[in-house]
Amino acid sequence: MSRIDGAAFPIAGVFAASVSNHEAGTGCTAIVCPEGATGAVDVRGGAPATRETDLLRPEETVSKLHCVVLSGGSAYGLAAACGAAEKLERRGIGLDVGVGVVPIVSSACVFDLACGSPDVRPGTAEGALAVARALDERDRELEAGNHGAGCGCTVGKLRGPAHAMKGGLGRATASSGELVCCAIAAVNAFGNVVDPKDGSPVAGTLSNEGRPLDLAGSLAAHSDHVPFLRTNTTISCVVTNAFLTKAQATKVAQISADAYAHAIKPTHTTNDGDTIFVMATGEVEVTVDEVGMLATRALEEAIVDGVRSAEGAYGFPAVSDLE
Repeated sequence: MSRIDGAAFPIAGVFAASVSNHEAGTGCTAIVCPEGATGAVDVRGGAPATRETDLLRPEETVSKLHCVVLSGGSAYGLAAACGAAEKLERRGIGLDVGVGVVPIVSSACVFDLACGSPDVRPGTAEGALAVARALDERDRELEAGNHGAGCGCTVGKLRGPAHAMKGGLGRATASSGELVCCAIAAVNAFGNVVDPKDGSPVAGTLSNEGRPLDLAGSLAAHSDHVPFLRTNTTISCVVTNAFLTKAQATKVAQISADAYAHAIKPTHTTNDGDTIFVMATGEVEVTVDEVGMLATRALEEAIVDGVRSAEGAYGFPAVSDLE
């Protein structure tokens, strides 16, 4: 497995770009497939902020997804998806409805209002700009860390903001033969991020001495502190070149949720809005389990990359500050 370290998106026909407001501590990231990809979603957190998730259910008739927008701004940030849809319509991209096109744009948002300026959120202009950059600046590198939806992300909030760390946008890709799975994640978890290989802490709730606590230490320290309530979410998009039906893509999204369990402790809590989108472009015929396992590996790495690529900001230290 290797991280996405080049400018071009590793799956043909898919493009991604971010818009960042570093001063305000927010931003959005658009993943665009102009020809449409088979779409699916899995939502496991107790406090999601999402758009066009019902449409992705296997029994619904629309099968193609043109764009996923990962955004900051909590529920306000869903406006970025409106801007993305308007930009796609102007480019003639979307579902042909006879009198025009309707782009299918799904979105999920993280709560980043505690970073930077709480009254500044990604809106229609930012969503449109992210799509324009994805389509027009295809050599632009999709930056990790404090960029796009990762600008205002934080992790490890079991002891409150004074003991939290900086999260961010992570990216990774995994391949097996012709099969490729790419994962992009905005890591804003209530829990700690751990190394999925051995469970050792990477970033999260800090001890009084300023070191990430292990899971047991975090839970023991939790009782005397009030955490961020309903202000956490890890939102992700897994893109694959596999051929999948909507039902199969849904199963891949469900399998991929194992990455959250492997890399975030605890995860899927009532204080999180954990969401995973899947976009499948349909070039390679493989089994659903092959895709699911590879997608899980990529998403695990993307989650860890999100905190390792982050820089300390808004009073929250990053992994690099501790190292």
